[in-house]
Amino acid sequence: MSTILIVDDDITARETLVAMLDGNDYEIHIAKDGFQALKLLETLQTDLVLLDIMMPGMDGYEVCRRIRAIQKVAEVPIIILTALDDRNSLLRGIESGADDFLTKPIDRHELVARVRTILRLNRYHNLVEQRENIRKMAERVVTAQEQERQNISRELHDDLGQALTMHMITLRNLQNGLPVSPQEMTEKLQVLHNQIFEIFGKVKGLAHDLRPPSLDTLGVRTAMYNYCIEFTRTTGIPVAFEADEDFPSLPDIYNITLYRVLQETLTNVAKHANANQVWADLTVEDKTINLTVQDNGQGFKMENSSTGIGLTGLRERLTLIGGKFNISSSPVRGTIILAQFTIPETEKLPESL
Repeated sequence: MSTILIVDDDITARETLVAMLDGNDYEIHIAKDGFQALKLLETLQTDLVLLDIMMPGMDGYEVCRRIRAIQKVAEVPIIILTALDDRNSLLRGIESGADDFLTKPIDRHELVARVRTILRLNRYHNLVEQRENIRKMAERVVTAQEQERQNISRELHDDLGQALTMHMITLRNLQNGLPVSPQEMTEKLQVLHNQIFEIFGKVKGLAHDLRPPSLDTLGVRTAMYNYCIEFTRTTGIPVAFEADEDFPSLPDIYNITLYRVLQETLTNVAKHANANQVWADLTVEDKTINLTVQDNGQGFKMENSSTGIGLTGLRERLTLIGGKFNISSSPVRGTIILAQFTIPETEKLPESL
């Protein structure tokens, strides 16, 4: 269902437009002036604005210009409704950002036809944009996967591979050098043991980075808590982690998304924030999962928030599960990151097979 916002100070004109559009399966919202329209657009996701020109306080031209300046709704189609049909008025409408014009008194058939055409074109534009965004997102996902594989390959070849090669040489030297004294043999075997134990730790670390075992055995809530403890141990930055006791069971993709958001956010804190305290909260409110991570560090400029510290990847992770990602930062209060998504509806299991 398409959403239409009608902006007109004349109650009769508003009711007439509503009546003309009735029966076309539109969700219609009303604003009696430009100020109310701009206020509504802060929260309303509209597909079309029908905008009167002659209004007190703020005329339609100014409303149109202000809508185009709001990033969230800058691309919404706007049809200007006006009794003025002179060339200068139409030019002013174009300059202010209008997409189309209808001259009063409005003809019902023309109104319905214009609205349908613009909504159809707007849906096509949105579909093309969404497809392009999905294509770019998939491309970045593939690139990230290849980079991760490259990193793992380098770790296996340059670090673990070389260490195992050295052990093979050492074992061969021991074999060729037999017999040796028991004390010398004990010392050499102890060195090998220590080195193999170190390799084991690196293999375990690689496996944990690929997928933490605690996610499968203990659940996302405990896995995130354990990660915060480990983060504090390795960085010295205290993390106060709190989570709802009755946190729901979620499908795997949601669990790993929450874990990766926490992981990437804390990594950014360690690298960039210069903070000495972090707070992480995992809550459920009105069927919505909220993960909030806040630090008391130096913050950063919000215009640079989309690049350089992995935030694009976090936004894309949330987008893939239909969630939202918000960030707020300032030098005074540090950085606050909020990841949100609605608890997915689980399919009802059959009562009997």
